[in-house]
Amino acid sequence: MENKRLNEPDYIQELVALIRSNRSAKEIADELGNYHENDIADAMEELNSEDRRKLYQILNDEDISDIFSYLDDASPYLEEIGLEHAADIIQEMDADDAVDLLEEMDDDKRKQLIDLMDKEYQDDIRLISSYKDDQIGSKMTTNYVEIRRNLTVKQAMRSLIAQAEENDNISTIYVCDDDDTYYGAIALKDLIIARDYVDLDSLISQSFPYVRASEEIDECIERLKDYAEDSIPVLDDDDKLIGVITSQEIIEVVDDEMGEDYAKLAGLTAEEDLNEKLSDSMKKRLPWLIALLGLGMVVSTVVGMFESVVSQVALIVCFQSLILDMAGNVGTQSLAVTIRVLMDEKLKTKEKVELIFKEIRIGMANGTLLGVLAFVCIGGYIMIVKGKPLHYAFAISACVGVALLVAMIISSFVGTVIPMFFHKINVDPAVASGPLITTINDLVAVVVYYGLAWILLINIMQVVS
Repeated sequence: MENKRLNEPDYIQELVALIRSNRSAKEIADELGNYHENDIADAMEELNSEDRRKLYQILNDEDISDIFSYLDDASPYLEEIGLEHAADIIQEMDADDAVDLLEEMDDDKRKQLIDLMDKEYQDDIRLISSYKDDQIGSKMTTNYVEIRRNLTVKQAMRSLIAQAEENDNISTIYVCDDDDTYYGAIALKDLIIARDYVDLDSLISQSFPYVRASEEIDECIERLKDYAEDSIPVLDDDDKLIGVITSQEIIEVVDDEMGEDYAKLAGLTAEEDLNEKLSDSMKKRLPWLIALLGLGMVVSTVVGMFESVVSQVALIVCFQSLILDMAGNVGTQSLAVTIRVLMDEKLKTKEKVELIFKEIRIGMANGTLLGVLAFVCIGGYIMIVKGKPLHYAFAISACVGVALLVAMIISSFVGTVIPMFFHKINVDPAVASGPLITTINDLVAVVVYYGLAWILLINIMQVVS
């Protein structure tokens, strides 16, 4: 029987049609409850300002805040709402989402909105905002449940129920001493099934993982990924619990870090977007391009030094790009592997040395296979297509094959050692390595290729065009 795939519904168009319909506000609100907030957020971009104002009147502040949390930039939509109403909506968000939203606004509007909020919420926003963007504290939320260590199981359950109305991250309950010092964590399931006579302390995991708010994200992200927890506590330098980082935030942080690393590998200082100014994009790209222009001139100068080789065996120029491209590809592969391994802060010197030799062996093995393939194919091409003698054709192809092998071995070494060196001197290897390795490998490939041509073809085999 043939399987028929169900047509995926177009939620966006359904939502747009629903909001623009003549149905009553209550009917529309009830129907919107069947859709996910992310889909409603996507639909908002298809609505005009009049439609959106209708939506703001239909939904309550909590529902609107949930939708705004899924928008990449909710600030334009807040402009459509009165200042006091906007402050009420923002206060329904988790403080970390509110901080992200407020950062998109100008300073005056941000200050006006914060001044309209409750003091406790203002304190949460200022706490999260006090940490730099590269610190884990800037990604934490104050949406969590905290109980005291000296409670009974029944008292702990009452405290949980009381806090659950305002904080929905309840799968893990965090425990503190009377002086707010972090003590440990309890799984919600363990608290629910515990009998009243059970000592609460026996349910507490004192070895539950945590991070410091002042820790840099790239230093602790691997540690966070190792734990399959819905949330992990964030402590200040005095061991006080000040927030948690949720699994959703961890995913977003990892995604941001990958995007930044990808940009750095291209020689950019940060990611770009479609709305970025031309001058800002130029500032990110020009420094490395200027440096690489200088290195490129060095490569061109080296090629010029082998002018006598080219004049005697002109055909070898045809295969220069092949050597350069393969050396660059191998170096980039080794670079990607090395940066990924360097993210593990526990990597020992012995393991780094093993990685270097492993990459060299891989380069040698691949270089040997590709070198032999190049020897056969290029030799046949020169002899058949170019009509050159057998000894001449395979002398050229032998030079290409050997140069390919040597260049790939050296490129594997360079692609591994350079990021390790930058990591050692506390320079981000992703920033410094990508374009630099490509240019260095070009230089290595040129020297190896034309050097071998000069030694093998001219001095040993005495091959002349």
